[in-house]
Amino acid sequence: MTNAREISVEYLARVEGEGSMRVKVVDDQIEDVEFSIFEPPRFFEAFLRGRPHTDAPDITARICGICPIAYQMSSVHAMEDAFDVTVGGALRELRRLIYCGEWIESHVLHVYLLHAPDFLGYQSGIHMAADHREVVERGLRMKKAGNDIVALLGGREIHPINVRVGGFYRVPTKKELEALVPELEWAKEAAIETITWTSGFTFPEAELDFEYVSVCHPDEYPFNEGNIASSKGIDIPVSQFNEFFTEEHVERSNALHSRVRGRGAYHVGPLARYAINFEKLTPLAQKCASDVGLAPVVNNPFKSIIVRSVETLYAIEEALRIIDEYVEPAESWVQYAPKAAVGHGATEAPRGMLYHQYRLEEDGRIADAQITPPTAQNQLTIESDLRFVLEQHLDLPDPELSWVLEQSIRNYDPCISCATHFLDLTVERV
Repeated sequence: MTNAREISVEYLARVEGEGSMRVKVVDDQIEDVEFSIFEPPRFFEAFLRGRPHTDAPDITARICGICPIAYQMSSVHAMEDAFDVTVGGALRELRRLIYCGEWIESHVLHVYLLHAPDFLGYQSGIHMAADHREVVERGLRMKKAGNDIVALLGGREIHPINVRVGGFYRVPTKKELEALVPELEWAKEAAIETITWTSGFTFPEAELDFEYVSVCHPDEYPFNEGNIASSKGIDIPVSQFNEFFTEEHVERSNALHSRVRGRGAYHVGPLARYAINFEKLTPLAQKCASDVGLAPVVNNPFKSIIVRSVETLYAIEEALRIIDEYVEPAESWVQYAPKAAVGHGATEAPRGMLYHQYRLEEDGRIADAQITPPTAQNQLTIESDLRFVLEQHLDLPDPELSWVLEQSIRNYDPCISCATHFLDLTVERV
């Protein structure tokens, strides 16, 4: 006799994009887990072909409203790699500053409104605010501090327009940056409170074996520059990405599945950055992590919410440092000459490493483009996590099982439409 059990989640709340999962259980054993993304392909790589390279930062920014800076920065670094352009000094620092703004606003949005409700048993951040108004207001104020940085340096909060190959169209004055300091000083204390708050949540037991992958700079916690490194021995220049990683089409998904060649799934995002670059965090960020019991490597994906909070503190501290040391540059961008070449760029979006490659014509037009977003890279790891969670919780009733599965997916702060949420979940028990 076949006993079929079906769980359907029409729209996974508090993520962005569309996907599905089908689980088949036979005699209480998991026979198959399929995590599929059916968000329609968005063709951004095709949109870029034939366009001037100068269009890339503004077009790629439209891929994601939450992390447009990551797409802009990856594209300009790839162009500059192709054209042998070096951006240093104050312009380089301003790039780190605008990235700080994006990390602050994105991490805080995820921690307070998208992920914390899972741990506190609320349907949404709005429901949570009814009982925790001051906490949610703290999160919204912190998020605004990040948005203000992006608005000043990027020209506007959403899909900024001030980033260009070689630098910026306009650079801020010292006075404009200093106006941000009071809120950032408040946000620094709020970030410390956030680390303590999130560390008090109850976390499912999960100690998983990941291959962590992130950008790794010799001297800095990574935003824009460095090699690509993994916790299992990879250490390569960005230009070798396709030699060590591969993207494969799976019939059930509209997003490509990424793998380490010869090995399999890997994990990008806060846990990966933290594990590979822990010693480059500020002393305060390291202390706060240690104070709440985090080791330099965290293998429980549910505790990513604490690591995101630690990274938020780091981004605020880094923003304050850059503003304090800022001297307005004489020029807002570095002069360069286009040429026929291939360029590569990898930066750290809030939710993980983002890789861009462009083949450029002699006049600087884009002949071809490759964009590999973090959520696409995490797909196989998310699927593996779901299998682990199912193995631990098969005895749960359908609503509770759905909840813990959704929570597992939200550990990754997935931006599924960037990859090409989770729309339909089916569990078949035999």
